[in-house]
Amino acid sequence: MAKRYVSNKETTPRLFSNELIEKLSHVHPTVPIMLFLPVISYFLFLAFNSGTIEAGLVTLLFLAGVLFWTLMEYVIHRYVFHYHPKSELGQQIHFLAHGIHHDYPKDPMRLVMPPAISIPLALIFYGFFWVLMGSSYTAPIYSGFVFGYLAYDMIHYATHHFSMKETEMGLWLKHYHSKHHYQDEKYGFGVSTPLWDYVFRTTRPPKAEEV
Repeated sequence: MAKRYVSNKETTPRLFSNELIEKLSHVHPTVPIMLFLPVISYFLFLAFNSGTIEAGLVTLLFLAGVLFWTLMEYVIHRYVFHYHPKSELGQQIHFLAHGIHHDYPKDPMRLVMPPAISIPLALIFYGFFWVLMGSSYTAPIYSGFVFGYLAYDMIHYATHHFSMKETEMGLWLKHYHSKHHYQDEKYGFGVSTPLWDYVFRTTRPPKAEEV
């Protein structure tokens, strides 16, 4: 399979002729932290101080939220980001959403999700949890979900820009994601965890590893 990336330099190519839109497409990796760490803290505070559910259940729901994020991470990456539309407009949208990342995998300003996308998605998922679980259980599971997203964004940035040699797990995740980019994009859709690749059998097969 031909490699899709074009440049391995830490460069940010221009995408839009409109200066404002172009600037909005550049996102510093600290932006998700500033936006969503207060959200996580707020909903955890509500969960532990509501008096309606015990601390042990709060912890379990938080972890369930993290787990649910990892599933959404896999589904979005595999079925949305790697969907290949046939129309010209669809192809343009796909390139802006994810194709540019495969062409410029070390672009330092387009590795985390822009707030124009992440904030509406966060609100939609909050509404989903609230309707599904009610107000009492939404706070802990939603805080875990957003924590999972934030961890994903930071891990994704780190796999492209840091050596990750400090821990065996970090280095393994870097190599795992690098194979998705540089060897075959049909495998390895998990970024923060390979869990769902194993569940849905999208890990690289042994023969592919030898290539």
